[in-house]
Amino acid sequence: MENVRFVGLDVHADSIAIAVAEPGRGEPGLLATIPNDTVLLLKRLRRLGAVRCCYEAGPTGFGLHRALTAAGIDCIVVAPSLVPMKAGDRVKTDRRDAVKLARFLRSGDLTAVYVPDEATEAMRDLERARDDARKAERVALHQLSKFLLRHGRRSPMKSKTHKYLEWARRQHFEHTAQEVVLVDYLKTYEDLRERVARLTRSLEQFVESWSQKPLVKALQALRGVNVISATIIVAELGDLSRFQTAPQLMGYLGLVPSESSSGETRRQGRITRTGNGHVRRILTEAAWAYRFRPAVSQPIRARSQGISDEVRHIAWRAQERLCGRYRKLTARGKNKNRTVIAIARELAGFIWAIGREPKLLAT
Repeated sequence: MENVRFVGLDVHADSIAIAVAEPGRGEPGLLATIPNDTVLLLKRLRRLGAVRCCYEAGPTGFGLHRALTAAGIDCIVVAPSLVPMKAGDRVKTDRRDAVKLARFLRSGDLTAVYVPDEATEAMRDLERARDDARKAERVALHQLSKFLLRHGRRSPMKSKTHKYLEWARRQHFEHTAQEVVLVDYLKTYEDLRERVARLTRSLEQFVESWSQKPLVKALQALRGVNVISATIIVAELGDLSRFQTAPQLMGYLGLVPSESSSGETRRQGRITRTGNGHVRRILTEAAWAYRFRPAVSQPIRARSQGISDEVRHIAWRAQERLCGRYRKLTARGKNKNRTVIAIARELAGFIWAIGREPKLLAT
């Protein structure tokens, strides 16, 4: 490491600012600002000899990391939210950002993010596209229902099922302009619902040829985790073996309590909500299923076909543990939402245990 130069890259769509920190304690300096061209960047880095470089995760993705790694250059992608900052520093430029990255890379104060392989990233893109479609679908349904309510059309159905849509289609207005609005809202929602269904079918189809299919299959032995939920968990987390302990995974998902302690005083607050919010939401939704008594329902039995006995045992222990935990916490008067968060945290531990299981599928 005595001869290694530390390079900070501030990467944008059109340009890359390059800063170099020499071994030792000297102040890093800006080398150049070049167009965002991988070939040109490689030429610059090779002139420096042995280098270790980094850049912040962002909208430019992991393509640069893969290109530099393939060329034999040590490169990491760092978490922007965990880059140290000086209090009171109000000046931010590309040059300063590159210099800061080079300095902290040399001191070892940067936190690298996990870079998935291309197939896992492709599945992540697909499941996030489906998630975006579901959000748009909910917004469209909300706009439709509030439009009808605003004009005194109260639905007899409490839930927004297909019967609600049939009722909405039967509504008519005196003014043609409002009829146009109703038709547009209905068509928008129906188109988005079809988009969600189409992306769901694609997700289920591509899982069959994915290298992580055994883990996706194994996670479905858990209560509240179907093929879509399992795919999201695996695509977002990647290799679960990178977490040495279950609490590491819980902390990564932001499901551990925040803490502000000093001396003899210990204060804990709400969960940190750091890390991957997609998986945190999925686990919170799945945790509600554990308010019921332990049972192997027909859907769970169907999903568990072909899964090893070891994984099934972990899934059953999860039911016993988490159902009992839910009852104890609610019996003590704990808020149900907070109780579900506690269940989601422990569910992450069982997911970690399944991910570390060497035998996922039955032979």
